[in-house]
Amino acid sequence: MPGDKDRQKPSVTVDIVLLARQAAHTQVLLVQRRKPPFAGRWALPGGFVDPYEPLEAAARRELQEETGLEVAHLDQVHAFGDPGRDPRGWTISIAFLAILEPAATDALHPRAGSDAANVGWFDLDDLPPLAFDHDEIVAYAAQRWTTGA
Repeated sequence: MPGDKDRQKPSVTVDIVLLARQAAHTQVLLVQRRKPPFAGRWALPGGFVDPYEPLEAAARRELQEETGLEVAHLDQVHAFGDPGRDPRGWTISIAFLAILEPAATDALHPRAGSDAANVGWFDLDDLPPLAFDHDEIVAYAAQRWTTGA
């Protein structure tokens, strides 16, 4: 068994699943990555947690930096840490979920910022190929939302 000095420490990230209820379907907000890895591919808003930064504060910061949006309520839904989920190294992501009602969605105007090249709403049932393991994160959060678990 390795000693404490031999243990590697993972990086910690946050990812935000922002779901919007529309008349006949649900949409998720995605950002198009500007930088590698996965440059040009769509992903959930998110990023690295700063040292000593609370997780929810990091999620709110990343959402605001990448989309210009602020939400009233975020729920922490799950941690994702499978080895190889991020080609940059061992990374554990804490996923957060926010649900927007149609009236709230109409008032929002997301804009790409920070390391996002673009931002857009996508039908939950018709997503483009996503970066990292974000398809798994979206599926988990959507399942959690629909079952109320």
